[in-house]
Amino acid sequence: MLTREAFGQRFRMQYADPLFDVAADAIARIEEIAWQAYAAGRKSPLTAPAGAGFADPDFELSSEWLANHRRLAELQAQWSHRDTPTRVLLICGAARNDGTCPGEMSKTFRLLNLIRDVFAPTAIEADVLDLSLLASEYGRRIHPCKGCVSTAMPLCHWPCSCYPNYGLNQTNDWMAEIYERWTAAHAVVIVTPVYWYQSPSPLKLMIDRLVCADGGNPDPTRTSGKDPGKAKALEMAGWDFPKHLAGRVYGVMVHGDVAGVENARRMLSDWLDWMGLVDAGPQARLDRYIGYYEPYANSHDTLDRDEAVQEEARNVGRAVLQAVTALRAGTLQTGRQAGRNPRPK
Repeated sequence: MLTREAFGQRFRMQYADPLFDVAADAIARIEEIAWQAYAAGRKSPLTAPAGAGFADPDFELSSEWLANHRRLAELQAQWSHRDTPTRVLLICGAARNDGTCPGEMSKTFRLLNLIRDVFAPTAIEADVLDLSLLASEYGRRIHPCKGCVSTAMPLCHWPCSCYPNYGLNQTNDWMAEIYERWTAAHAVVIVTPVYWYQSPSPLKLMIDRLVCADGGNPDPTRTSGKDPGKAKALEMAGWDFPKHLAGRVYGVMVHGDVAGVENARRMLSDWLDWMGLVDAGPQARLDRYIGYYEPYANSHDTLDRDEAVQEEARNVGRAVLQAVTALRAGTLQTGRQAGRNPRPK
């Protein structure tokens, strides 16, 4: 626990702008309330009984979590309905955009737009999830995964129940919305650069928080919230590791300028395969260098000249379009496993 003094210093850092001086008394009162919430560990101040469909309908759960849970159930039901419009989620994994310090859009976003253009003439709804907004939009956050799954899989709830935590000021968690957008999608395309041989931090934050989609517990009342003992007992009794996003089609495009594209593409593909998504074929799994060992300063010019990689990006979209069309028609060969998985996890 922070001391009262340390808490106060940290709380007041967000009001360092002299514009807030006129409200110093009000801020001091709010600081004291925030301290009381922190000291008391008020994670979920608004709760409601879980209700019908839960193992313990009288158990109090976060009102926000319950709303998120209901929304995901509705979206999954719509996803399965034949009359629901086909939806593709296009994810921009770069951390920069023209609203961040460089004042210049990323090559990733340009490549993503080439893929989006493939879907424009069709009836498919293209939803762009631009993770670079974490770096440019006020109050936009994806909080880190707390690793509940490493205690026991049933302790990791679907959707994640670790946030919001009001006592710790861990609020405005974008993942509540992102879970909805993944659930609504029939296909997902990730376009990302390589940062230091791996995924950029916004993309990695989202990936870690999607662990609850792969085996997560949709009924927190079975673990009385976050009771480690009950979660361990459930797992040892035989947990079925439900794959909440299985069956969606995916494509991946990774680009870089020095090293790491192949490893990054393989890791993303392996992750999506593990979660039960279905790859859209070889053309939909692309890694390319743009301006290999060339200057950063003219890299957009290099992309302009590289018409081959632009066409390959479009082919990622075309492959996903073909696969998701087959998926909705019920003709896609998904490569389901032939036998029982002896190592579920």
